[in-house]
Amino acid sequence: MTTDQESSTDGPSMAVTFAAKGTDITPTKDQGIIKVVKRQGHGECPMIGDRVTIHYTGRLLTGKKFDCSRDRKESFSFNVGKRQVLKAWDIGVLSMQRGELCTLLCKPEYAYGPAGNSDKIPPNSSVLFEIELLKFNFGETLTDDGGLVRRIKVKGDSYLNPNDGAVVDVHLEGSCDGRLFDIRDVSFVVSESEDKGVPLGVDRAMEKMQKGECCILYLTPKYAYGRKGKPDFKIGPDKDIVYEVTLKGFKRAREYWQMDLQEKLSLALEIKQKGNQYYKAGHYYYAVIQYERIVSWFEMEFGKGVEQQRQIRDFLLSAHLNLALCLLRIQDFSLVVENCNKAIELDESNEKALYRRGEARLLRNEFTLALADFQHVLQVNPANRAARSQISNCQSKIKEYNELDKRIYANMFQKFAEHDTKQQDGRTRRKCDNSVRSTMNEEPGIKRRRSQDRPS
Repeated sequence: MTTDQESSTDGPSMAVTFAAKGTDITPTKDQGIIKVVKRQGHGECPMIGDRVTIHYTGRLLTGKKFDCSRDRKESFSFNVGKRQVLKAWDIGVLSMQRGELCTLLCKPEYAYGPAGNSDKIPPNSSVLFEIELLKFNFGETLTDDGGLVRRIKVKGDSYLNPNDGAVVDVHLEGSCDGRLFDIRDVSFVVSESEDKGVPLGVDRAMEKMQKGECCILYLTPKYAYGRKGKPDFKIGPDKDIVYEVTLKGFKRAREYWQMDLQEKLSLALEIKQKGNQYYKAGHYYYAVIQYERIVSWFEMEFGKGVEQQRQIRDFLLSAHLNLALCLLRIQDFSLVVENCNKAIELDESNEKALYRRGEARLLRNEFTLALADFQHVLQVNPANRAARSQISNCQSKIKEYNELDKRIYANMFQKFAEHDTKQQDGRTRRKCDNSVRSTMNEEPGIKRRRSQDRPS
């Protein structure tokens, strides 16, 4: 039976028909959404947060069509389970496989509710949707670099999330290349998960999770065990890993805006020391998290009195300098320059800030700017041998760069000259050819004229 045939019947009859041959897919089994599969799909179903692409047709129970993506010749995409669409769509699409075609009979509370929708859908209307799941992309990306992706298997039951410093209780199941290597229940402090051997990606995902949520995390090496791997788990270097994580519970830390300045100043010393420990151990990303917390706490604080202002300045200066140092190791040179600039705003002749900015600029092949930074370092501290060595390095790089430029331009001009010569030779040959052809065309004409000039 087609959708048109189904929708031509009266509402009560259709509800009975769907209830008889369809499946109630609502979590509460209240028959709010009855699903009839018209064409089976294949593979797994989407998970919450996946980006799905569908075609759909919406009809009233009278058979009147009120919306259709096919009529517009344009498919529709959304992140399923994120309340971006009708409740019926979120529930219905999560039950579908790729390529599946189904019909959903939806009660008002799962569709347009008591208000309806303008003039198209009357209040308290049950509606019918035919939906085809064309494709879906796995998960939602939690980081700008795409290195951490989450797919939600079971949605949590709260609107609160853990924050940095929160204590979380989780169940972990980690796998690599299909091999399960880590199964455990563990508690850790968010932003300090390395202390319990929990990878960075799991730590960073916590702030997006809710109590009771179960999700699958896909971690690139940066968010897993990096270049060193994890010998304890028999994981080699630069391996992608997958973790299934269930957040069983958590206790949030106090937010910075809930603390007075004196409390922040006291805690900042502990956080700085923790960052220093991570840096010395080579856990640079964890160190960055600690120093960034200090910056977020104090960048908008002004303090009362000279002593508090001095303490705020010292913490900010130290945090920016340490961030620059960590980011040099991570090779994020743009952020190194940014943090050094902020440190120099606080202390315009800061030797470390000038030197580290010079290092970053040198590694970005900004030799002239790097040279200026290292020269400034020597003005601040003439005994800085490292800066003096870097000045020689910059001068050598600038000389190499200029010589390379000369060779490139010399070759370029030589090629231009060769090209011009070839064009000139071509023009000369064409002139010669034209002259020859002209001569050949003229000779028969002369002969004919001479013949005609003769007496008959």
